Amino acid sequence: MTATEILLVRHAAHVELGRTLSGRRRDVALSREGLEQAEIVADLIAVEPIAAVYASPRERAYYTAREIADRYEQKVRIADALDEVDFGDWTGRSFDELAGEPEWKLWNEQRSTARPPGGESMGEACARAVAALEDVARDHPNQTVVAVSHCDIIRAVIARYLGLSLDNILRFDIDPASVSRLALGGWGGRVISVNEGLYQR
Repeated sequence: MTATEILLVRHAAHVELGRTLSGRRRDVALSREGLEQAEIVADLIAVEPIAAVYASPRERAYYTAREIADRYEQKVRIADALDEVDFGDWTGRSFDELAGEPEWKLWNEQRSTARPPGGESMGEACARAVAALEDVARDHPNQTVVAVSHCDIIRAVIARYLGLSLDNILRFDIDPASVSRLALGGWGGRVISVNEGLYQR
């Protein structure tokens, strides 16, 4: 069967990690640890024959992807559909602030139906990312490509191909600079691995 292997890479750690819902804010840079993570994951991926490197337009994703693309003397291909979830009014707020809000609690319990105020639903985010990855697979049959995106986007894509409800995406982790592998083809898709940690934590 014709298949494309897609390495879904979560961007490396950034300066707001664990404190702020960065969302689609611009200029959220990689932290010192994140820069190291990006270099290490790029070196380890570089043993594989990568045909193309795609990335979300967020700075933290682009700079992670650029470390990988540089190993192949390639340019990063920006894919808007791999962007972070649009968190609307929650963008830029601290997790401590959000913790007491009923809408935030609902979002984390019912991802299949909840929506951030002024933002997009998890279903909408998943649909655009899946469509983009399936386009990538059609463009790169029998090749291996990298797609650098965000935690919840990668979770949603994996849930889609495992047949899981989006309500269940918080049941598994996608760590910074981790790799999850998909095989996609005209026959459908399957998950090969989830949350590979290629560097020493």
